[in-house]
Amino acid sequence: MKRNTNYFGKPLLAALFLLTTCFTFAQSSDSTDIFNHFSGAISITNKGISTVPSFTLGKPAAELDLWVGKGNLRFEPIIRISMEGKPWSLIFWWRYKFVENENFRFRVGAHPALLFKTVTAETNGVSQEIIRTYRYLATDLAPTFFLTRNISVGPYYLYSRSLEKDVARNTHYISMVGSFSNIKLFEDVAFGITPQVYYLRLDQRDGLYATSAFSLTKKDSPFSIAAIINKKIDSQIAGEDFLWNVSLVYSFNKKYVASEMSFINKD
Repeated sequence: MKRNTNYFGKPLLAALFLLTTCFTFAQSSDSTDIFNHFSGAISITNKGISTVPSFTLGKPAAELDLWVGKGNLRFEPIIRISMEGKPWSLIFWWRYKFVENENFRFRVGAHPALLFKTVTAETNGVSQEIIRTYRYLATDLAPTFFLTRNISVGPYYLYSRSLEKDVARNTHYISMVGSFSNIKLFEDVAFGITPQVYYLRLDQRDGLYATSAFSLTKKDSPFSIAAIINKKIDSQIAGEDFLWNVSLVYSFNKKYVASEMSFINKD
């Protein structure tokens, strides 16, 4: 008998709809002043990678992250392209902050996303490369506990549903995330690390992984260096055993960007 792995799909898609409805009502309360903060980051990396193997580009890429919002509601689009100029992915996160104080934060998010892949197709006996689009809907839960001002820990859960039938339809991503920020190396240079251990399930296949994101920042400079490593511990999912990249990042409203990037899973 085929095992049913879509335990949370229907409830979470219902939550996605309800959350989007809440966002709409939240904005309508004051349509003349929707946004009161705007920030973002532009990064260039030697290799576009993802904690979900099917989303990995594997080539040099550029990424634009934006954070736009008012109060507890934020719109966080992510635009990724290869350095060849081909689209990689478009992710349109909406996130809502239900609780935030000095000890605890709880946010819920939802997004539609488009993933682009270059494939070879044959037309009238002639092979040519085309860009195929894959559509996804997703939602996530992110409770965060602050142990100190610069140290936090918390579980993270993401469910993604593909609208295409020839790829994994249901993705479950469960992780434990730690964040250690503003570690002073020198008077004006700081280091940050965000380690994770995560369980990934794509329909019938699953795997256990470890990943860490690193950052090196200089006070009063909009530029920083970031890196990601991802190691497969035990997995049935196809993909490289070890991935890494290095990125040069330009940030505007840097303090806000660093705070957001410390805990949000963007895939």
